[in-house]
Amino acid sequence: MIKFVVAALWISAATVGAVFYSFQNSGRADGAQAAPAMFGGLDYVKTDLITVPVVRNATVEGYFIARLVFTAEPAKLNRLSAPPSALFADEVYSYLYSNPHFDFSNRTTLNLDSFRVGIRDSINQRVGDKLIHEVLIEQVDFLTKDDIRDHAKRRRKPSAKEEHAPETDPAGN
Repeated sequence: MIKFVVAALWISAATVGAVFYSFQNSGRADGAQAAPAMFGGLDYVKTDLITVPVVRNATVEGYFIARLVFTAEPAKLNRLSAPPSALFADEVYSYLYSNPHFDFSNRTTLNLDSFRVGIRDSINQRVGDKLIHEVLIEQVDFLTKDDIRDHAKRRRKPSAKEEHAPETDPAGN
């Protein structure tokens, strides 16, 4: 029984010592902290679905649809007077309308990296500080008006009356 108690005390002491040692030496050898992996310490703010109509030659050609994630320092987000998601959505609208060179219908010339950097820089310029560190894209789509019409037609199901009603001509014959 004494051997069992001594073994239990030895295991407990070794475990406590290992945990204490790992916490003391969790930094690098030179004493500096290691860089956090993938933006440690930043908040991720996910936007709602942002839908921006693409207008060219006074007609709507389609809709840019995006869901973005912004990384920002929590202290700076808390100091904002406007809700972050509203600020980000407004800036996406403003950025897309002020940069007409983005052609979402041509996927070969669309540069998502310049889109991300442009959105980040425009938000940081607007708030006057480095609020946004990175813009991550969760979803990006471009739907033309024809795509939307075709989808609406496919979703519309005829009612039971329309399916079984006999076809009549307008004259009533």
